Amino acid sequence: MSKVSFIGLGVMGYPMAGHLAASGHQVTVFNRTTSKASRWLEQHVGLLADSPRRAAEGADFVISCVGNDDDLRAVSCADDGAFLGLSAGTVYIDHSTTSAAVAREISSLAAERGIEFIDAPVSGGQAGAENAQLTVMCGGSAAGFSAAEPVIRCYARACALMGAAGSGQLTKMVNQICVAGVLQGLAEGLHFGEQAGLDMASVLEVISKGAAQSWQMENRGATMCEGRYDFGFAVDWMRKDLGIVSEAARQLGIELPATNLIDADFEKVQALGGNRWDTSSLIEVRRHS
Repeated sequence: MSKVSFIGLGVMGYPMAGHLAASGHQVTVFNRTTSKASRWLEQHVGLLADSPRRAAEGADFVISCVGNDDDLRAVSCADDGAFLGLSAGTVYIDHSTTSAAVAREISSLAAERGIEFIDAPVSGGQAGAENAQLTVMCGGSAAGFSAAEPVIRCYARACALMGAAGSGQLTKMVNQICVAGVLQGLAEGLHFGEQAGLDMASVLEVISKGAAQSWQMENRGATMCEGRYDFGFAVDWMRKDLGIVSEAARQLGIELPATNLIDADFEKVQALGGNRWDTSSLIEVRRHS
């Protein structure tokens, strides 16, 4: 078993760190809100550090799961960041969803210190993190990935190396484009069925067996019809991710018209007060139009 430091105990990081501890790894945690780290320690065996640098000292692996590009810079390479506590040969795994540019930037800084950096955004939401069923898309060297994969497997059902640094983040962008499109189609279809007076439970039972089947339909179709959005992936987070997608598309010189329209609909969900609703709340735009 390894010495693993986990930085960022949010909705995703909290259970992920728990799976590492349950697997027998020696886990040290850091979180900006100390009370959350203290609560984690009441439920799991581990240690508490008062900074990313202290958390990283003596670690074989450092894992972060934070909010955005600036957060990643702050916990990794800024003053009192994890890089200052790491030794050459350590593997740094970042599960945040960030731009590919910052992943390459941090990877380059890590390489200067002899550290392997893996950008490893995840898909599967809170339930996937809690049930160790995440899908992890990785960017980095083959050697770094080979070292990181057994640790990642503590909370992932699927884990793959997609290419060089930044490739994990680019793959996550593809994922979010596809998820947004599926959700929009499902929202429009279910709204149509409701307005047509159909029994939507029966509709979902039938069409989920055909070509329209999707994870979103299986897991969110019924709750969309019921207007329940108190789980899963928040609208605020999806908008952040689609903002990253939009900037990457601009840099690539390509257009994503449907994705941009769906992002505008998510903005309407926020205007309805749904910032923290699950992304399946997209149907509420149709209901309020």
